[in-house]
This record gives sequence, C-alpha cells and structure tokens, in this order.
Amino acid sequence: MKLYKYIILSAVLSLSSCNDFLDKEPENSVPVEELDYTISANMIQPVIGIYARARTWDGLTTWPRFGLIAVRGDDVEKGSFDSDQGELNYARSFEYNQLGGYWGLDASWTGLYNLVLNCNSALVDLGRYNEHLTSDADRTLNLQYQAEVRFIRAFAYFHIVRLWGDILLVTDNSQVMEALDVTSRADVYNFISDELDFCITNLPALRPNEMPMKGQVTRYSALALKAKAAADINDWDAVLGSTDAIITSNKFELYPDFYNYFKKPGCLSDENLFELQYGLVGSTSIESDDWFNYQGPRQGFAGTKIGTGWGFIVPSRTLEKLFDDRGETIRKETTFLYAGSTTREGDVVNSASEDYERVYNGKNYIPSTQLPEGKTAYGFGNHIRMLRYADILLLNAEAKVHKGQNGDTPFNLVRTRAKMPAITNVTLDQILEERMVEFACEWGERFFDLVRTGKAESTLKGFKAGKSEFYPIPQAQKDLNPNLK
Repeated sequence: MKLYKYIILSAVLSLSSCNDFLDKEPENSVPVEELDYTISANMIQPVIGIYARARTWDGLTTWPRFGLIAVRGDDVEKGSFDSDQGELNYARSFEYNQLGGYWGLDASWTGLYNLVLNCNSALVDLGRYNEHLTSDADRTLNLQYQAEVRFIRAFAYFHIVRLWGDILLVTDNSQVMEALDVTSRADVYNFISDELDFCITNLPALRPNEMPMKGQVTRYSALALKAKAAADINDWDAVLGSTDAIITSNKFELYPDFYNYFKKPGCLSDENLFELQYGLVGSTSIESDDWFNYQGPRQGFAGTKIGTGWGFIVPSRTLEKLFDDRGETIRKETTFLYAGSTTREGDVVNSASEDYERVYNGKNYIPSTQLPEGKTAYGFGNHIRMLRYADILLLNAEAKVHKGQNGDTPFNLVRTRAKMPAITNVTLDQILEERMVEFACEWGERFFDLVRTGKAESTLKGFKAGKSEFYPIPQAQKDLNPNLK
C-alpha cells in the first residue's frame, strides 16, 4: 500500500445511523466474500453501512476535524485550557507551518478518505447486486441506493477540498496501490457537481423525514450540497438554480422555534436536509464520536443530570458584541451558554473558576428533561445538523443579490424566525452578517463565507490571501506519496 499506509480499506462495520435504520443488521453480519448478491432484499445493507460510517470517527463528524474546520472564523475561539490541542491556536492564527505533524490534521485526512474508500466499496457491492436484478423497480431502487452512497462520498470530498484545496481523487479502491497525482481544486468541484447531478436524477423528490426510513438523503439533500459547493467557487447561477428548486418545491420550512430547533424537537424536522442521527435504541446507545462532549462546559452542571464536557470551540467576544449590538434575543439565548447561568429548563451551569471558559456553544446543549433515563452524557440523543433550510434561504438571497436581483424574501424569512425586523433592499454585507449570526459556531461557515467573498484578509488576523485558505497536507501523507505537495 504505497499511498495510504494509515488508511485501511475495511468492511463497513457499524450499526446504522438513523432511528429507522437501527433495527437493521450491520453490513458485516456475514463476511463480504460470502454475500449472496442474488438476494435483492439485502441490497440496502451496503447503504446502511455507509450511513453508519458517516457518523463515526472515520466519517463526517470527527471532533478534531470539527475544531480545524470551525476555529479559523472570527465567530469562535479555541476554548479549553491553552495547551489542550494547542495546535488549534496555530490554526486560528494561520501559522500553518506549525501543523504539519499535528495528529488531528492527519486523523482528519485519513478519516475522510476512509469514508471515501468505504463508499467506493459499497458502490462495488451495489453493482454486483445490480447484475442479478430482474425487475425495473429493483433496478430503480439500486440507482437510488447508489445515489445515496455517492451523495455521502461527495460530502466527504466537499470537506476534503475545503480543507486542503488540491487533493487526491480516489473513485476506485484499486487506485490506493498507486502513488496518485493530485487533482486540482477546480476539478474536484466539477467532480462533486457531476456526482450530485447523478444524485438529483436518481433520488426521490421528498424531504428526508418523508423517506421510508427517516433521514435518508433525497433529491433536495443533493441540491443543497450542490448549492453550497457552487457558492464556494462563486458559481451563482448554479446556486440560484439549486436553491430555487428546493424553495419552490414547498416541502421545507424553518422550524418555528430557533431555540428548540437545536434540541430534540428539531431532530428530523422539516428544516433538515441532511442530519446524522444518534440516540438510544433499546439498550443500545448510538453516540457521536465525542462531538457533543468536545463542546460541552468543562465545569459541568449543578447536580448529576448532565455530564461535563471538554470546553472547545466557544463563541468569541467579537460574536458576542455583534449579537448585543443587533439586539438579538432568541438566537443569543440559543448560541451562548454562559457559566453560572440557569437555562429556561432549570439546568444550572456551574460558575467558571480560573482557566475555565465563561461561555460555551449553546447549540449543542440538550436539557436534562430531554435526556433518556439513566443517560447524562452531554448532548446525548441529539442529531448533528449537516444541511439546513436556513442556509438554503440565505444562499438564495445572496445569489439573487450577486445577480442584481432582490433577495429580501428569503432573507427575511430567516430574520422573522429570529424575531428580528425585516430589511428591504438587502445588501451582500447584510447577508454575510446575517449568516454570521444564524450559523455562529456551526461548521466554519463564517470562515468559508469570508474566503469566497474576498473579505478574509481584512477581517481575520494573520490571514494572507493565497496562503491561508487551505491547511498543509499532513506530513505523514506526504511521506507516503511524493506527489503530495
């Protein structure tokens, strides 16, 4: 294995990610070489495995990767004590020369590529099933399953290209025996767009919560990811076309209560275009890879109803001032979880002593009243929201403004939900500020917004245009493949 010494192509081992998936057997319930591809009823097994993989360490939500994604914007600070994952301080100040050997950077690379390789393997299995299908209905279902896997693979590449720019494009696992050449960022975005076009054609025109097994991705999930990828490269025609298709479907709406949207009531809501699901099924706990613990209060809560966290990725003072200057209420209560405060549900965050954070990302807080009996882990049972309708509305508004059109209607839907007054003739700067408030502490949206609009260098201390957009490829990977630079 010349290319990926640390990327082991394994069978899809995990249980399913979605509540309705959880009663399904894992993909490796029999050895892959013994699978009977003539049993079409088992055709969903590789797909179930990919959803499971997507929510694990070798998936989309590894906690060190979330830190690397989020920490570069001016909406967050690293959090925790200074030396804990201290490399994130270098990431935030764009001192990338200090990161080549950072284990979290290498884990982010290998985890995402493990997901890609597992998707490639699942597509091979689906192809083998397809060879034995005899009905048009089964062939159509096979194409749908291929599209679900290709969507998740495209999402993995979306993260990879955002983090590193020019990368390795692996679509066939036999390629890992070679020292692949790097694929340009532009070509990777073209690949993502083409993959999502396949998904749009072959996925049902339903909300994920309307699918037979709730949470499966749909045509609109693919349109949402296509819009976000197109925004990265300022293809506003594609952004407008994709977001218009979602909006005019009339299938999606903002969850009416911003505060509860990020808690259990907002799971599988009509706002969610893609989410990763966790919870308790029988006696089995389906938990994230410490994604919630990573962001929970270090000093914990009074009593024993909610456990402590690690205290990373906390709202910045810049963000706090913006919320206060704007007169934000519901979004501030949701986003800022202050030490020493009592939540509306009666949970008391312990006061901060020296070296502890005074505020945390409240979007990951689950009240004790929503935790299953006997479960105290911070955020247990919540879902991780990957694509949501508010993003589609604000991207639609932005695309319209870029094209000389009026973006007030989609823009003000987001403000109305947050109990903010409507704005007329909205400008690009107003949209970017709205996005900073709406998506605070979520998936690094602030950083990517500043980069694609050319505002990063004037806003982020230490950022240098042409140098700071992408992380260095991990040294361990460059040692394995001389083509990586």
